[in-house]
Amino acid sequence: MTDSMTFRNEDLPALFHHTDQAAVSRQRESVQATRAQLVLLVAAAGAAALPSGPAAGGLHLFAALSALAYAGVLAVGVRATRRRARPQWQLNRSAAEFIKSLAWRYAVHGAPFGSEVADPGAVYRARLEKGLDELRKMGWRDPRAAGLLPEGGEVTGAMQRLRGLDYQVRRETYVRDRLIEQRTWYQRRAEGSRRATALWSWTIVLLTCLGLLCALFGAFGSGPGATAAAGLTSAAAAAAIAWNEVRRHHPLIEAHTLIEQDLSAMMVVMQTTITEAQWPSAVYETERYVSPQHTDWLARHSS
Repeated sequence: MTDSMTFRNEDLPALFHHTDQAAVSRQRESVQATRAQLVLLVAAAGAAALPSGPAAGGLHLFAALSALAYAGVLAVGVRATRRRARPQWQLNRSAAEFIKSLAWRYAVHGAPFGSEVADPGAVYRARLEKGLDELRKMGWRDPRAAGLLPEGGEVTGAMQRLRGLDYQVRRETYVRDRLIEQRTWYQRRAEGSRRATALWSWTIVLLTCLGLLCALFGAFGSGPGATAAAGLTSAAAAAAIAWNEVRRHHPLIEAHTLIEQDLSAMMVVMQTTITEAQWPSAVYETERYVSPQHTDWLARHSS
């Protein structure tokens, strides 16, 4: 029997890879739609703030550009609503993480797939379909129903091989390839959110200060140009605030930091005091920490 085994994302079921790719694609689509709307709103405000400019047949160029930008905002919004990019992003992400968590629990004997279970494969498939059925009720589109993936293949060969190894090897593989990997991911995300928060906070401060200066110049009679510039910088600052809120950098810093701390504590426990009898419940608890629902709950309740 082998002394060690590496278990990576490539060893997970095809259904995970399809839903993971769908989540990434829909997230990109949702983010791009929001960014486009904010940019178009600022462009519309900027064009409206400019002088009338050249006219052709009674049509003023800058005013027309402003109207066109506002129409673009509406068009992007209607398309995003029809495409349901954001809901499908969240549903596919929930499905992907659910499949991944269930596969890991099955492979390392985590609850409810402990060593005492007579037919773990049947229990795994039943749990999988029950969880995915709940997501289907919420609007998730099962790629198997659309013929994009064949039925079956829920348990991969790598999952079966890892499940067949002894407790020490399963524990080592889980701690190294799942727990430490996830802890590192949360560390990177928290650090990235800190940098983004600092960047956008200073951007908002700078734009607000520019708006304040333009408003002061306008108040002391510097002409309509200063007032128009104040309106433009206000629109840009509002867009920056909206973008920062959409990306949820600040609440995610706290959520990811708390989860990283929980995983660090669990890693120590798993490597020192957890017995084989306690192992299934310990894996179950660890998987609960890394679920999207747990992250969202922490982000919503962060100070």
